[in-house]
Amino acid sequence: MPIHSPPSPRDVLTPDALAMLQAISVSGSFAAAARALGLVPSALTYRVRQIEDALDVLLFDRSSRQARLTEAGAELMREGQRLLHEIDAVANRVRRVATGWEPQLTLAVDSVISRTTMLDLCEAFYATAPPTRLKIREEVLSGTLEALVTGQADLAIGVVTHGGAIRDLQVKPLGKMRFVYAMAPHHPLAQADEPLPDALVQQHRAVAVADSAQRANVTLGLLGGQDVLTVPTMRAKLEAQLRGLGCGFLPESLARPYIDTGRLVARRVQQPERIVDVGYAWHAASSGLGLGRAVQWWLQQLESPATRAALLNALHAG
Repeated sequence: MPIHSPPSPRDVLTPDALAMLQAISVSGSFAAAARALGLVPSALTYRVRQIEDALDVLLFDRSSRQARLTEAGAELMREGQRLLHEIDAVANRVRRVATGWEPQLTLAVDSVISRTTMLDLCEAFYATAPPTRLKIREEVLSGTLEALVTGQADLAIGVVTHGGAIRDLQVKPLGKMRFVYAMAPHHPLAQADEPLPDALVQQHRAVAVADSAQRANVTLGLLGGQDVLTVPTMRAKLEAQLRGLGCGFLPESLARPYIDTGRLVARRVQQPERIVDVGYAWHAASSGLGLGRAVQWWLQQLESPATRAALLNALHAG
């Protein structure tokens, strides 16, 4: 004769079972719940016993005429209600994904892009009640484009375009970003004659942002043999330069309020003025009919000149 193992919690804690326990709790008696569910009382009692045996707890206090939840039963009801809501949410999400929404959209965002503007866009996106989960990756320099090329992101915002096409990608401009060479007012270079010669700049520590790319790293604005403090983001680079830990190029929109208040000093250097073309990119294979509705929404927002300007305005980066 085969030996049947007792049911496990996973076997008995089904949506129907949770709904049955909820009916008992609401009605206050097994008999009333059985009538509401169209079951004979003995069948309902048996199913409750199965759940209690699997969990090794008592869910209802049967010492009185009413079926009152024990503390364990009340906790199961709270968690069960949450699980039932999540099941409904998953069902709704699946139905909406079937209408063309992506389950998840990953955005690779360069650290020069305004964080506040990105969060404003996220807020507007969620206001449409999409089923799509958003994931934002902060990247630096060529890492922003690499995340898109390697399939780790669906849309890259803040790529340095160099004015040329990129194979298999659709690229559009955000605008131009001007960089200024800046340092704290107590830094030795703040009092030096302009333009600062390379030989003098080389004697002082530079602050650089680490390229987040895994394959090929890019370093900008550094001179051979120069001491370097490397930090992870443009915001960290700004803070290091405010402390006088080094000097280097910063986006003018990011540096301007600190220059205007005297916390940073901008100086001309021998190196050519840095004005960078910044854009956004997505996979060409995803264009046209194959473009998901979440990507379409973001691309539509990026068509706005005001949005593009705000993304490059680091004054509001927070």
